Amino acid sequence: MATPQNTFGFVVVSNRLPVDRVEHGGDGQWQRSPGGLVTALEPVMQANDGAWVGWPGIADREFEPFENDGAWLVPVPLSEDEVADYYEGFSNDTLWPLYHDVIAQPSYHREWWEAYVRVNQRFADAAAKVADEKALVWVQDYQLQLVPAMLREQRPDLTIGFFNHIPFPAYGIYSQLPWRKQIVAGLLGADVIGFQRAADAGNFARAVRRLFGYSAKGTHLEVPETRPDGSTEMRHVVARHFPISIDVAGYEELARTAEVQARAAEIRRELGDPAIIMLGVDRLDYTKGIGHRMKAFGELLADGRLDVESSMLVQVASPSRERVETYKTLRDEIELTVGRINGDYGHIGHQAINYLHQSYPRDEMVALFLAADVMLVTALRDGMNLVAKEYVASRIDEGGVLVLSEFAGAADELKSALLINPHDIEGLKDAMMTAVSMTKKERQTRMRSLRKRVREHDVEFWSASFLDVLRKASPAGAPDVADPGDA
Repeated sequence: MATPQNTFGFVVVSNRLPVDRVEHGGDGQWQRSPGGLVTALEPVMQANDGAWVGWPGIADREFEPFENDGAWLVPVPLSEDEVADYYEGFSNDTLWPLYHDVIAQPSYHREWWEAYVRVNQRFADAAAKVADEKALVWVQDYQLQLVPAMLREQRPDLTIGFFNHIPFPAYGIYSQLPWRKQIVAGLLGADVIGFQRAADAGNFARAVRRLFGYSAKGTHLEVPETRPDGSTEMRHVVARHFPISIDVAGYEELARTAEVQARAAEIRRELGDPAIIMLGVDRLDYTKGIGHRMKAFGELLADGRLDVESSMLVQVASPSRERVETYKTLRDEIELTVGRINGDYGHIGHQAINYLHQSYPRDEMVALFLAADVMLVTALRDGMNLVAKEYVASRIDEGGVLVLSEFAGAADELKSALLINPHDIEGLKDAMMTAVSMTKKERQTRMRSLRKRVREHDVEFWSASFLDVLRKASPAGAPDVADPGDA
């Protein structure tokens, strides 16, 4: 159990704390967040009496550090203006579209960059304050890319890891960023830099060579560092891929419950018991290719290859970044597409597309996964896409077919899925029809292979793999990080 001690041997730094603040009539309490990062790191935190540094999710409020489920949580305050400039602005309207191959046009504003620097420094200061001597610090994701170098400047005794949960773009795209050197320099403050795909790590290494001329051979980078006496030494940095995963056992356990299985059967009845249910589950984001799959589905209906009486597309699109203008426009476009296809092909009592703009608890999602015959993951660019793995983990019956974009990181691992290029609408349509007509034996063979992969490479494997490499980067005498299984 974590205690309010002064410093900790293991510190996680992320944009958000692993809890959400829920307030009712002036009283408030903290509830565990449902995100995959929390699931991945919670066992490690509990095993190590660690500290987690992050924003509590409420602007213009300050909270004292507190204990929660075996971890010491350190809230970092943000003002409303900083949420707008650092988070909604630079993180999600500059970096996000840039790192996703400019599917949407990034915006470059100096005041956003200044807020990003200021907030990253605040996170670094908070982490430096709670990190024990020679502690391991693990920084998470694109919102905090300057933190590693800021931390190293204050605390050269620390061993610092960074994991980028989204893609890292090719240099021709990345070079558009006015602050490209500052971001790479920030990341190079880490001892280990993790990416979702080998291609992302390669893109980063090429950016290091182009911008700084440092030696970058394979996953190993050599970064010059100035000593206090003015001399220079070379510091070894590892930049490689560590594909993130999910809590496979948790999804399997839910899928086996009588309640979830009954709910899956009920969902099919509520949808009119069509012969084929195709499913999409995404944040409402322009990187997910939602419009592409709807276009393909609508054309299959128009071509007569699918019959609206016997097939349906269920699209769950959870709300996302609704104050960012690009996302408002996207929602309008998707809802217009849904209305057009339903108007053209639906009839009273039966919609061609069942569109749900809301979030659902995990048990309801597992029931949907079990009810769906075909899972459509048509991302135009995605670091990983954990929904693909969640679908596979939930299919304990070895049924269902996964149609997966080759531009999602999951495609590197889930090779028994039907891999598609979502920009190729004809190819996507053919893959959807292949999924519909696939024999039971082939479905089971493919799903069995997919399930073997995700079970062997679950979220604990991901965190253990990264921390093992980070431990090896630690100088002699650095505190060890306990394996979650030893907690």
